[in-house]
Amino acid sequence: MNQVICISNSKGGVGKTTTALNLSAGLTMLGAKVLAIDADPQADLTAHMGWQRSDELEITLNNKLHDVLMENGEDPLKGILHHSEGIDLLPSNLELSSMEMNLINAMSRETVLRRYINDVRDMYDFIVIDCQPSLGMVSLNALTAADSVIIPVQAQYLPAKGMTDLLKTILKVSRHLNPSISIGGILITLVDNRTNLAKSTIDAIHSTFGDQLRIFPNTIPIAVKVAEASAKGKSIFAYDASCPAALAYMSLAEEVIRDAEREQKRHQTRSSFVR
Repeated sequence: MNQVICISNSKGGVGKTTTALNLSAGLTMLGAKVLAIDADPQADLTAHMGWQRSDELEITLNNKLHDVLMENGEDPLKGILHHSEGIDLLPSNLELSSMEMNLINAMSRETVLRRYINDVRDMYDFIVIDCQPSLGMVSLNALTAADSVIIPVQAQYLPAKGMTDLLKTILKVSRHLNPSISIGGILITLVDNRTNLAKSTIDAIHSTFGDQLRIFPNTIPIAVKVAEASAKGKSIFAYDASCPAALAYMSLAEEVIRDAEREQKRHQTRSSFVR
């Protein structure tokens, strides 16, 4: 299927990394070959997948971007880590922070990550990119490389300002750098169904963005077990596959698979007309 999916929101603490990990695991359980890319210098995805000492890793995303910039011709698969649940990981660490400055003066600076991904894309059904909570050069590279963007939104506040900034950035990327990018949808996360605040926030998100954007019907409930799983370097499926968060993330993975299959059919139909 060769789909590249960005998990992005300019606000932190909304479940981006948890979503990247559990979506990747869910897709893998459904039979897909998945590469997860940690595009955050804080390396939370790398830690959540069990590599706590990210600063000791010899090869990370920073090295891969540097190889593209320098046209080194290095093996694009070298340094990719293999998680016990079948997910491949291109890790990150704090060295990625320096790449923000390196990219500013680079030729075709917005497409460096896309050039790397093009070298490995045919080896995977899905590439899931966990973006940092900012709209800097590395995040811009991720959007330029992506086919779609999933936007996690916490069910505890109306994310009007951050959403507006992100949507403007995606629109600019679509106009100037990546016309094929689409918004896969808003994923409402950290839902505590016992509170009126969560219910009113979900209603507000639907009323504010429902006419413009798809909102995934399954919300992700807040769950201590999700945090416990991440601390042990596991997905929620490996830790407790029966908990409500696991069921919600599996529903998300199934929906992403369906989206990819529909897109594949559209592409095949267009190709048959061209022939």
